[in-house]
Amino acid sequence: MLLALALLPLAASAAVTPAPGKDCHLPGTEEALRCLRVDVPLNYKQAGATLSLHVAVAPALRESARRDPLFLLAGGPGEAGSDLVPLLNASFRKVRATRDIVLIDQRGTGLSGKLDCPSDEPNEETISEEKALADARDCIKSLNKPYADYTTEAAARDIDLVRKKLGYAQINLWGGSYGSRLAQTYARLFPEHVRAMVLDGVAAPDQIVPAGGRDAQAALDKLFQQCSENQPCARAFPALRSEFASIVAALNKAPLMLELPDPRTAEMRQVRMTSNRFLGTVHNILYSQADSRRLPFLIHSAYQNRWQPFIARSNVARDFAADAGPAMPLHLAVVCAEDYPRLTPALLAEDTRDSFLGKPQIERIGALCETMHVPAVPWTTPSKIEAPVLLMSGALDPVTPPRRAEAAKQYMTHAQHLIVSNGGHIVSQLGCGPRLLREFLDLPDKPVAAECLKEIPAPTFQLNSAGPQP
Repeated sequence: MLLALALLPLAASAAVTPAPGKDCHLPGTEEALRCLRVDVPLNYKQAGATLSLHVAVAPALRESARRDPLFLLAGGPGEAGSDLVPLLNASFRKVRATRDIVLIDQRGTGLSGKLDCPSDEPNEETISEEKALADARDCIKSLNKPYADYTTEAAARDIDLVRKKLGYAQINLWGGSYGSRLAQTYARLFPEHVRAMVLDGVAAPDQIVPAGGRDAQAALDKLFQQCSENQPCARAFPALRSEFASIVAALNKAPLMLELPDPRTAEMRQVRMTSNRFLGTVHNILYSQADSRRLPFLIHSAYQNRWQPFIARSNVARDFAADAGPAMPLHLAVVCAEDYPRLTPALLAEDTRDSFLGKPQIERIGALCETMHVPAVPWTTPSKIEAPVLLMSGALDPVTPPRRAEAAKQYMTHAQHLIVSNGGHIVSQLGCGPRLLREFLDLPDKPVAAECLKEIPAPTFQLNSAGPQP
């Protein structure tokens, strides 16, 4: 049965009717896409209010496109499908030759009624964490939204209404990070409509999102080890571990007030470096294998009290556009209902033991969950997914390493797992990845020949202000 479904799209196909909607232009691409609005119930258990979802379709490049598109499911939770538009010409350029690519702004993100808390603080870098927490609570209350309706299951049901609206009988799914959880949820709710799935940076069904201390520390330890085994890096930063520990110990005692040039105005201003900001930036850097190779230099510079490079990297995550970035309240709506209720004191203690991500960083989410007032979503043992699945992991991923994909694989009948040794979080775009996506989707029951992934090199370390080594 599965083989028949896999071979069906290979038959000759007629020209495809253009997707409904109208031409639109989204940031990240110069070409016109097809955009439409799809109304969905706010609450699937009761009639009444609706939400308007923004959907964009990147039509297949060939006229004789196959009738099983690829739906892209963004991560976070809190990212929008439209945030993935820049990947159309990178990760998905091979797939798009013969398939439509569909991007949905998940309810509460992007152009689908984004739940947002933009800061009105002119000097975010100087406010205390207590003030930042109070501001977030005030925003959550002021939005006055039924956060209990913004669950992963509701988003999965939205996907099926979009599928119907676009007239597809079966679809393929690509889910990155949290998007992999959403994809798995959809596959279990609507198995008859799933042809195949690619899950990159796989969130296991039993994974508790805030509990990331163990995986983060493992990624940092691997980075330190790689630096020590790399002669130029080891020579430039011989005391990297102790320097990192010294910075953490100092910031745990008290925040550090720095006076640095403002990146926008060049005027001197104070910057408040706290333990949470420092460790949060380190964690963020570890997501990218290329970016992580800058971390030894950034740590060493900060240890020598030259904080400018570290502050500059910390500010990368702060986009100057007010509506940019993930939807924080949507993130909380999901995590506070589906993850945090399962975070027991014993699990928290085990996860943070000997990790640079300690209890304070994780418990901050709990402080905001008290304001969200969302009921816990009970966790149940997942049913088996019968559709073919390609799991992809980066060995250096600090949040969804290969062990998470292996845990998810236990609940899949036809799954194969590819690991990129020199990859971090999300690896579809690396090396031969785009070609492998196309090959898998064309023949999802056939093993993927992934030897080429071993050819993806490790980026060079940055040793000084001049940038990475040649």
